[in-house]
Amino acid sequence: MSLVEWALPTKISTKVVGDVHPTFMAARKSFSPLRLRLRRFRRLKRGYYSFLILIGTYTLSFLLPFLMSNRAIVVHYQGHYYFPAIKTYFFETFEIGRESIYLAQVFKQADESGVPLQGETDYRMLKRQFKKQKSGNWLLLPPIPYHPNEGFLELEGSPPHPPSAAHWMGTDDRGRDVFVRLTYGYRTSISFSLLVISATYTFGILVGAVLGYYGRWIDIFGQRCVEIWGAIPFLYTVIILASIFEPSFKLLALILAMFGWMSITYYIRGEFYREKAKDYVAAAIATGESNLTIMARHILPNALTPIITFAPFAIVSNIVALVSLDFLGFGLPPPAPSWGELLSQAKQNLQVWHLVVFPLGAMFVTLQLVVFIGEAVREAFDPKVFSRLR
Repeated sequence: MSLVEWALPTKISTKVVGDVHPTFMAARKSFSPLRLRLRRFRRLKRGYYSFLILIGTYTLSFLLPFLMSNRAIVVHYQGHYYFPAIKTYFFETFEIGRESIYLAQVFKQADESGVPLQGETDYRMLKRQFKKQKSGNWLLLPPIPYHPNEGFLELEGSPPHPPSAAHWMGTDDRGRDVFVRLTYGYRTSISFSLLVISATYTFGILVGAVLGYYGRWIDIFGQRCVEIWGAIPFLYTVIILASIFEPSFKLLALILAMFGWMSITYYIRGEFYREKAKDYVAAAIATGESNLTIMARHILPNALTPIITFAPFAIVSNIVALVSLDFLGFGLPPPAPSWGELLSQAKQNLQVWHLVVFPLGAMFVTLQLVVFIGEAVREAFDPKVFSRLR
């Protein structure tokens, strides 16, 4: 019996590979710092479950045309199938014009008989017509058959209407469903924040890497330019541009990206200053690798900790920025569904509890989930926990 076999417990297999037991081989196996950090992140349940919830709901939000819309998902009419969720059909397609005279008055496009000349089909009315005709035609509406910009002025009383079985969170001051507008506003807010972060981090990393790697007069001149640009007042710039151009999703994302890249630049600059002084960079220079290769392949992967750590908190700040601009009237143009616009209505209708509670609650829950993710990422990527130099 070998020494290895004699030292192992009897319940463990004594099969050896060469002169090393598989138990000792498994103990010697090491993992990369990134893999260890991801495993630690999964063990932080509060942040990990918040990440799953946020990713799941955001992915689900891209299916909103099939979940919350006044367009039918599929229509079977006279032996043919139509898909209104991805294509627009007018009144004459399903011959419901004479039963939609009131819509003709809305569009102001009708002939003497009252038949609309054009206008999108009312699929809830079409469903009632199919049910009345009993001709084998049918359609499938989304679970919540309301559009975020659709007003329900025919409800009893004047808007905003209180929550009911048809409208779970009530309607706003224009008769639009609050729950539907909140969900569409959620997708808009998260998409806006991710777009701004992608632009700001890309440009900020590029500038910070150049300043930190080359240093000397490039760093001095670049720092002064960053400081001058950072002294420009953000809100005044937004007000000026909003008075010249009509605010839009892309314009607001561009404005926030123009002013949001400076903070990450300072962190990346410091990381590059620290990493370029290490031996592996000197070895890469000695082997004749180009500066671009050294920056992109060697230094940048070791400088990602501040990027990953601050990204969740940057998402929070960008969501709050968009909500603030919408609240002040410099955000997305109406009738785009927006959390800030709902909060503005809440300010004007403080006595209407559902306009105050539901928008603030949705915003609080979303931002709290992102904060939980940020705390877990910061703890998982703490360089003091997993370091090759320990």
